[in-house]
Amino acid sequence: MKLLSKMSSQKSWIICCFFNFLIASLMGLLMRYLYLFPLNINYSFLLHAHSHVAMLGWAYLMIYVLIVRFYLPKEKGEKPIYSQLFWVTEFAVIGMMVSFPIQGYALFSIVFSTMHILLSYVFCWLVWKDGFKDRTSHHKLLLVAVLFMVFSTLGVWCLGPAVSMLGKQSAFYQIAIQFFLHFQFNGWFLFSVLALFLKQFDDKIEKKAFKIFFILLIVATFLTVAFPISWYVENNLLSWINTIGVVLQLVAFVYFYKMLKPQIAWFKTNLDSTTKIVYGLALCSLFLKTGIQLLVLIPNLGEVSHQIRSFIIGFIHLTTLGIITGFLLGVLIQSKLLSHQSYLLRIGIKCFIFGYIITEVLLFVQGGFLYFGKGPLWGYYEEIFGTSILIVVGLSLITASIFKTKMLPKEVSLNPSNSELTK
Repeated sequence: MKLLSKMSSQKSWIICCFFNFLIASLMGLLMRYLYLFPLNINYSFLLHAHSHVAMLGWAYLMIYVLIVRFYLPKEKGEKPIYSQLFWVTEFAVIGMMVSFPIQGYALFSIVFSTMHILLSYVFCWLVWKDGFKDRTSHHKLLLVAVLFMVFSTLGVWCLGPAVSMLGKQSAFYQIAIQFFLHFQFNGWFLFSVLALFLKQFDDKIEKKAFKIFFILLIVATFLTVAFPISWYVENNLLSWINTIGVVLQLVAFVYFYKMLKPQIAWFKTNLDSTTKIVYGLALCSLFLKTGIQLLVLIPNLGEVSHQIRSFIIGFIHLTTLGIITGFLLGVLIQSKLLSHQSYLLRIGIKCFIFGYIITEVLLFVQGGFLYFGKGPLWGYYEEIFGTSILIVVGLSLITASIFKTKMLPKEVSLNPSNSELTK
């Protein structure tokens, strides 16, 4: 009965994460609706709510669930503190979900945001204490991910002094925001999902290639923060630092490919078609992101890229919907936390991916039109609103499928060769 209760608890966690994701996607759909039919809704407030719920209610909490399930010993992961901490964190997310659309950055939204950060510190301390006894490759990635998560929040703590001393329009304030976002997305989120992805390979990874990949990616993550800083500080040195970081990142992912190449045939053989699709989405998005970062080394393109809104949104969604969500869905399906046999799930995944791909194409084509001075793409707002509906429908179907998914015991491995995962 205790095991069934624990499994049911983790199933409710997953449903909660997808509920947050669905709400964030509905907010995003509403934002695109406002371009077609203006309503008495503050777009900026809604944008804050959308981004916070997507980052902290979906990505953060889903990573939380998977770390507890796959990185903590059974007796540690079943401690009541993890369930209590999850639900208090979800309370903070709901607080942001309600307060941001009403007041934007103000008293209650700041209280709930601060609460989430403090709770994340508790989670990091618990995971560090309970889950970092091993020093395998994927454990090292997760350890660095946790450090990046804590490090990123330095940017948040700088926001108060920045506003009081220089105001919200100051370079200091904007750099603090970019610092937080950079190390959240490229540090905490990216390193976490890569750790979960590489966990299934266990000791099959060639250690020398991993070491080079690991070190280069850490260094590149620190160096590439120079790019968003360069938007607010004019200094040629920042451009050179970012260039070095982007090149190191490219080399890191070359070693990432070399590290996985001997295992690709084995890996593909043991995966069902749905899992292959979502992992393919994640890996293609990852290499596309690296390619885009190389493109913005072109001086003129780098200077205007952050001024064209569709480029910015396209790049953010490439990271959040393509890379982070792609890897998370892959791990969830592979570990049977989502059932690949569910018709609802398969249709939902296809709707989500199709909607994601078409909206990305529209965003980057629109950005290209604006960059080359050809004006907006004809029918852009109608088209991107229509295709965004597919994302909402896809997430709705995926969420509905979870209710019919039977949770497997915690002992089930993430390794795809495990007979429980592949039969």
